[in-house]
Amino acid sequence: MNVSRLGGPTLSLFRIVIGLLFTVHGLASIFGLFGGNPVTGKVLPPGAWPGWWAALIQLVCGALVLVGLFTRPAALLASGSMAYAYFVVHQPDGLLPLQNDGEPAALFCWSFLLVAALGPGTWALDTLLARRRDEVLSTPAPASEPSSVPV
Repeated sequence: MNVSRLGGPTLSLFRIVIGLLFTVHGLASIFGLFGGNPVTGKVLPPGAWPGWWAALIQLVCGALVLVGLFTRPAALLASGSMAYAYFVVHQPDGLLPLQNDGEPAALFCWSFLLVAALGPGTWALDTLLARRRDEVLSTPAPASEPSSVPV
């Protein structure tokens, strides 16, 4: 089997899993599903800075990355939000992620940066829409009939 044939589907599966895990964090923090916010176990108050806004980014960007729609910008925003979380929330408690409980933030940050750099993979709405757009653009226009109006 050609290894390069596995690249697109493997990247898609990676994107889907990362997007799902991120979406679940947002659902837990905003709606209290799955036991609530992973840190407090409660629902975050609407508009509370920065937690509620981070959870909104998790929910929206996670869902977009999950289905592969606007994948690169959503993954870049998600990566940036996790970099912010790591350096502002976790880093003051210790240098290494193992010391400051920042492993999830670091892993999400680098995972989303990878998705932003490499794209959504084969199984994504972005890929489907690009394929359809290319088909429409490459379809030849019907031949025009000669005009009966003298010029």
